[in-house]
Amino acid sequence: MRTLTLALMCMSAWAVAPSSAWAQAGAAGPAPAAKAALTVNVVSPVPGQWTSALPVNGNIAPWAEALIGSQVNGLRLVEVLAQVGDAVSAGQLLARFDEAPVQNDLAQARATLQEAQAQLQDAAANAQRAKSLAGTGALSAQQMGQFEAAEAVAKARVATAQAAVAAQELRLQHTRVVAPDAGLISARSATLGAVAGSGQELFKLIRQSRLEWRAEVPAAEVSRVKPGTAARLNTPSGAVVQGTVRKVAPSVDPQTRNALVYVDLKTSEGSDARAGMYARGELRFDSRRALMLPASSVLLREGFDVVLVVDAQQRVRQTKVKVLSREGEQVAVEGLDAKARVVARGGAFLGDGDAVKVLEAAVK
Repeated sequence: MRTLTLALMCMSAWAVAPSSAWAQAGAAGPAPAAKAALTVNVVSPVPGQWTSALPVNGNIAPWAEALIGSQVNGLRLVEVLAQVGDAVSAGQLLARFDEAPVQNDLAQARATLQEAQAQLQDAAANAQRAKSLAGTGALSAQQMGQFEAAEAVAKARVATAQAAVAAQELRLQHTRVVAPDAGLISARSATLGAVAGSGQELFKLIRQSRLEWRAEVPAAEVSRVKPGTAARLNTPSGAVVQGTVRKVAPSVDPQTRNALVYVDLKTSEGSDARAGMYARGELRFDSRRALMLPASSVLLREGFDVVLVVDAQQRVRQTKVKVLSREGEQVAVEGLDAKARVVARGGAFLGDGDAVKVLEAAVK
């Protein structure tokens, strides 16, 4: 009986001892800190300048276009010297019609002129002789008037013949189709051997090779746009083209409620801007002060621009910001404390409240 009692006491002591040990271990110190999810670089926003911009879209078109047509009728085109894409200078020969028929007509007109001039000389001599006999009674007044009228008719015939010669000379000039201005050939309908009619279009020319961007600006924003406002657009290939507003349309389209803004583009040889392109871009206004961050630190989550701010406990806090402008690798924002420590990159792998290990980094 005594042996059984001692055994039960030993078992009770053994059962209590582990609990006490665990309790003592729990009271020895706090639970370990949460493990950092990621090691990150942090940056603080720096003051900078940002440019207010208005995003707009529109078509690229020629600044001015010239239609070059035929001014002769019934002549065969014997030479075509210009092709689409050629840069031409003012007065440069683009095409030539057959001159032979016009040369023949011109020779005939000159012969007619010589005949009329000879007749005028004879009529003038007769009129002069008649005048010398005035007062002698040899000629009547009626005869005197006939000689003077014959001279006047001869003069009129000479004038008519001279006009015919001038018309044929002008027609001969029109057999040569020349560029009315320097520029770029944008279209060609001239075909070698074709017999063109007067007024038929042969070429289209972009005058001075100048292009403009016809940006569509909402009516509510038109008042902000002035001649001289800077513009920048991106071609479909991604190339950036600079420009300057030349003028603003005086009216608003009643269908779209947009006004056209005409932007002179600063294109150079090799530029991929082409007439007919639809381009996206922006009009750029005055500069203002803002806080600048690396573009990699701004994330898009649930339709909002956010940054991840590291607090004193080394945990990230998701903070909404307003993006004012993007300039290359820099972003201008507002809605952020100037002393905030922001995760510079890799924020896409972090969630709100995650613990991180911090390495300081400088804004580039």
